[in-house]
Amino acid sequence: MPDAIPSLPPTTARRCRLRRFPLALTIAATLASPVAWADEAALKAEIAELRTQVAEMKAQMKELAAQNKAAPTSVAAAPAAITTTPSPPPAQAALAARVDRLEQTVSTQAEASSATTLFGYGEIAVNRPTHTPNQTQADLARAVLGWAHRFDDRTRMAVELEVEHAVASAADKGEVEIEQFYVERQFTDRVGGRAGLMLVPIGLLNEHHEPTQYYSVYRNLVETAIIPTTWREGGLALYGGTESGLHWNVGLTTGFNLANWDPSSSEGRESPLGSIHQELSQASAHDWSGYVSLNYDGVPGWQLGGTVFTGKAGQGTPDFPAAKARVTLWEAHARWQPGPFDFAALYARGTISDTEALNLTFIGQPTPVPKLFYGGYVQAAWRNSWAFKDYSLTPFTRYEWINTAAAYPPVPQGLGVAMTPTEQVWTTGADFLVSPSIVFKTNYQHYKVDSSKNSFQVGFGLNF
Repeated sequence: MPDAIPSLPPTTARRCRLRRFPLALTIAATLASPVAWADEAALKAEIAELRTQVAEMKAQMKELAAQNKAAPTSVAAAPAAITTTPSPPPAQAALAARVDRLEQTVSTQAEASSATTLFGYGEIAVNRPTHTPNQTQADLARAVLGWAHRFDDRTRMAVELEVEHAVASAADKGEVEIEQFYVERQFTDRVGGRAGLMLVPIGLLNEHHEPTQYYSVYRNLVETAIIPTTWREGGLALYGGTESGLHWNVGLTTGFNLANWDPSSSEGRESPLGSIHQELSQASAHDWSGYVSLNYDGVPGWQLGGTVFTGKAGQGTPDFPAAKARVTLWEAHARWQPGPFDFAALYARGTISDTEALNLTFIGQPTPVPKLFYGGYVQAAWRNSWAFKDYSLTPFTRYEWINTAAAYPPVPQGLGVAMTPTEQVWTTGADFLVSPSIVFKTNYQHYKVDSSKNSFQVGFGLNF
């Protein structure tokens, strides 16, 4: 009988284990996240890395085979009458199986990255106010269908069509809108560009707003009221990254139109910029805006970044009292994911300048243009605190502070509108994943200033 299969030398064994650990993380990340047209450059890099891993594992297999061939055999030979085809050693067989699975993953990813693809997401929510339960409301908040097409290995386009609140008509509150419509070109392995209607790369949510990408039934208040998710503009963008993990994105885009401000409506109080963004719908383009966005993820588990967006908002409107008004919004964010935990923090601050003369024309109206608005949050989640097969539970809590009208330009005494107090909101709940792409959610929201907004919320969402 042959001797036992020899073990790998300690150095080789340690090297194999070290290689397998990042490989396992790579495979897990690949299988857990859907192929997304918005991350084409990252997908191509991932495919290249996977192919490198395959080559390394094949080299390990050759090393194992050579060691097994050189291994000493027993003095007692097996009977000549018995002949069998030797099976590969267990370690080598397991490695071969992993290589086959990895090569299949590479093939699947490569095929998906080059095909015309469909994608989408949607969410349904139920909101039950604790003080007025008779006003409980259920809503198909949004349903989105998108498609992407690759013209060649460096050029592609993408479109998203969104329906909000299930029905869109003159008598309903629903909307039908194009959320994104752009063409993208990869100039080099590190630099690419876009042209068309695109999401502004700001905050943690605006570009990554699918239901499985954030906690709670509804998107957080700061990245809804201060940063008007999903905020999109028409224009040109150039982006790239470095091997060290620094990613940059700069753009020249359409901007806000302050002439659309309605002082008689509460919309400007709910979201100052959300009330005057143009969404490339016959957008006034006399004044253009620009942004710079930086993100760093070179340290495992960490993401740090920020964005500044600024531009004039008068849009050349004749005899407009705020012809020189400028809108500026900046934010800074951080995210740390050690093991199963997920910690995030974000702060956003916006200003609208040179609106004194405009607000004088709004005297007597409830909603003048604010000079300052801001908000921030800190959030903690325990991912997969309970898991069984495809099911997992993630409890979370989030604390937000937000003020959509923290200051106004000076007006004659007694004629101005008082600035609003800073609202503080706690949101606590859990997300229950039944697959990586389907999530059921529940949470409770508690408002410190306006307790009439306290509510229980449940819902579910999906993306593909």
